[in-house]
Amino acid sequence: MSSDVDAVAPDRFRRVLGMFATGVVAVAGLDGAGLPVGLAVNSFTSVSLRPPLVSFCVAETSSSWPRIRQAGRIGVSILADRQLPVCDRLAASGPDKFHGTEWHLSPGGAPLVTGAIGWLECSLRDEYWAGDHVIALCGVHHMSVGEPDSPLLFHRGRYGTFHPGPLPAAR
Repeated sequence: MSSDVDAVAPDRFRRVLGMFATGVVAVAGLDGAGLPVGLAVNSFTSVSLRPPLVSFCVAETSSSWPRIRQAGRIGVSILADRQLPVCDRLAASGPDKFHGTEWHLSPGGAPLVTGAIGWLECSLRDEYWAGDHVIALCGVHHMSVGEPDSPLLFHRGRYGTFHPGPLPAAR
């Protein structure tokens, strides 16, 4: 007889959760030298409309998150499918993940990926330790819809996109 822990082995858990398609965002802040620091996240979600809150999860081993956390404002760029190279750079280890990526500042000074399909400017409200990740809860200050492209999606360990079908008839 197997225990509940055996039934939720990490590799199996990852495979099952991989069946749930997620969007991909770039989370970024300015470091002490005024340079952008970022990471790719697929655990981004809305939390509340009033007040406007979003959250995302970051691995406790991230070397970028401690630097982003210190920024006064955090930029969240919703990546388009054509921005997979940006995602790959932000997901890799290394000090200069924004090398070769066009970016600009939000109204409050957070770095945003140019050409994203939407963006939010946030500030960190709280963090919650959960297993081997940190859940970051952020308040939203500014936001905008960007380019009208298809989103970058993550599903079954691969990146892809979404092509919407026709809207259903009104009922």
